[in-house]
Amino acid sequence: MSEAEPHVRVEKLVKIYGNRTVLHGVDLTINRAETLVIIGGSGAGKSTLVRHLIALERPTSGNIIIDGTDISSLSEVALARERRRFGMVFQKYALFDSMTCFDNVAFPLREQTKLSERDIREKAMQKLKELSVDHAANLTPAQISGGMAKRVGIARALVMEPELLIYDEPTSGLDPVTSRTVDDLIEEMREKFGVTSAVITHDMVSAFDIADQIAMLIKGRVVAQGTPAEVLDHADPSVQSFIRSSGVDASRFAQRRPRSPSEALAEKAIARKRARVADAK
Repeated sequence: MSEAEPHVRVEKLVKIYGNRTVLHGVDLTINRAETLVIIGGSGAGKSTLVRHLIALERPTSGNIIIDGTDISSLSEVALARERRRFGMVFQKYALFDSMTCFDNVAFPLREQTKLSERDIREKAMQKLKELSVDHAANLTPAQISGGMAKRVGIARALVMEPELLIYDEPTSGLDPVTSRTVDDLIEEMREKFGVTSAVITHDMVSAFDIADQIAMLIKGRVVAQGTPAEVLDHADPSVQSFIRSSGVDASRFAQRRPRSPSEALAEKAIARKRARVADAK
């Protein structure tokens, strides 16, 4: 497989629950070390799509190819191994209230690895430090701010060194200043760790600020995918109606230059992939 191929490729993905079709032949791609933002109204199928991306559900039909592997056809044992390559940052942080921030970040290492407690402490503290919340290691989630809790949630998602990081409504319930801080944090994770990111959001300012690519879902179909400028200029009336109704100032983003991962960032992502393969041997 060429490392220039998309990191994630979804082909003709269909999901049916009973007599209700939620995803209708979804096609999309995410390039390595890029951020894809998935937008759309309630009931569009965004959460269902993401559950398939991180292998929590199997499709009715279609393929989900991550790094050349079609995860939709894997056995449960193989799928469990693949899930270690994904990290999830939940809307409400999903931190354990009874645990300290350190123990929340250490939890995946204790559950999914055979590392010594000393190595677990080193890795967990390193991630907390990288997210600038190591000073809160011994505090519980109730003792820190929402912004700090978001950072702890991201530290936990990153501690297993995932290649694909999924954010579920990362700015939901946050004030505008904290929301923009979270946007900066998502970009920082991309630049620092070279992770490929998929972000579900209703925050249109955030969507156009952080996206390399935007995919818009309407009733389980991708009606637009492209750069923020391409989506803003999309001819589909439903896309334009959604953008207008969101209240976002399209002129603010119309002149934004397209972004693409730098060569150094792409190389960082590839090096992480190679290291993971070597460790598995």
